[in-house]
Amino acid sequence: MRSVVLLTNSPARSQRLNDLSFGRWQIIVVDVLDPDLAPTAIDPASVAAVISDVPLANSVEVGSVRRYLTRFGAGDRPYLCILHEESPRAHAQAHALGASRVISARDPFERIAALLAEIVPSPKPVAEPAPAPAVATAAAGAAQSLTRLFDLGRAGQAPNPALLAEGATLVLGALDQADIRGWLDVVWRFDDATHQHCLLVAGLAAGFGRHLGLNMADCRALTEAALLHDLGKAQIPHAILNKPGRLDPAEQAVMRTHPALGHAMLLEQGGFPEIMLAVVRSHHEALDGSGYPDGLEGPDIPDLVRLVTICDIYGALIERRPYKAPLDPGEAYGILAGMVGKVDRDLVRAFGALATASGPGHPVPVRRSDAA
Repeated sequence: MRSVVLLTNSPARSQRLNDLSFGRWQIIVVDVLDPDLAPTAIDPASVAAVISDVPLANSVEVGSVRRYLTRFGAGDRPYLCILHEESPRAHAQAHALGASRVISARDPFERIAALLAEIVPSPKPVAEPAPAPAVATAAAGAAQSLTRLFDLGRAGQAPNPALLAEGATLVLGALDQADIRGWLDVVWRFDDATHQHCLLVAGLAAGFGRHLGLNMADCRALTEAALLHDLGKAQIPHAILNKPGRLDPAEQAVMRTHPALGHAMLLEQGGFPEIMLAVVRSHHEALDGSGYPDGLEGPDIPDLVRLVTICDIYGALIERRPYKAPLDPGEAYGILAGMVGKVDRDLVRAFGALATASGPGHPVPVRRSDAA
């Protein structure tokens, strides 16, 4: 009989998992905190899947989980991660460990059997990318929504929520049908630098959120915020915004006002969620306090803002301009990974898969969370 290895830091808590009747699998419980009790005679070839029921907040426990995953070859077989904390960081850590699927610890244990039945005997095939015209149509529609949003901004008016929702729906719909590279290939054709950048960042954020397994509401909020993150640029003079080259110090100072300008526009109208306000104002903040406009430090920067910041930096490095050759994905990701202390290390590590997928010929399946 093939076995399912259950990694836990609390065998008592995991007893109900062990008691479940999984039918064709034998459950082998491994206490990651007590290596003396770990089974030594498990043949990795007999392991059908691995489950971890270990909170991912402690680096020692995460390290133990990683060692057992390596031992049992979780990268070559399904790995189901039970999350004890619902946060982008927890999802990032799970996928950095190689999780095939994630589920909330609050969900009924019986769901685990159902998930294993899905992923062990017949993993879902990766969907073929949609033909380019479908993605191009979605990108064009999102660009039209973005144009109207920025036109309102130039007129000193706050964005229309319906337009914003429409744009996010188009971005998310396009990524339902194609990989991230297909989206980038279309968006790179846009001439307007700000539109190209916002669409790049929105697509990367939507893809990243799904890869992390964020729920649909968080993915939508993330995508809408990414579309709108540079709204304040609608009030930056065109001569500065579209200057073909490096800005001088005075121009740079003007450009750096765009987060506060966008934030003020949203506040004036009212009704926008806190996370959107935070993304628009704080996407240029850095964990070490060196960012702008408020010099926020790590604890004051929400996870969804950190996600958009990573996508914003990466998008700027790979965008195509007449006067600037884009960096290839590997080089761009290397720069991002080198920003130690400024961007979230765990989220950057998790972003690596999406960066790889943004290169030619490297589609990656979008992971969807089973956690609510």
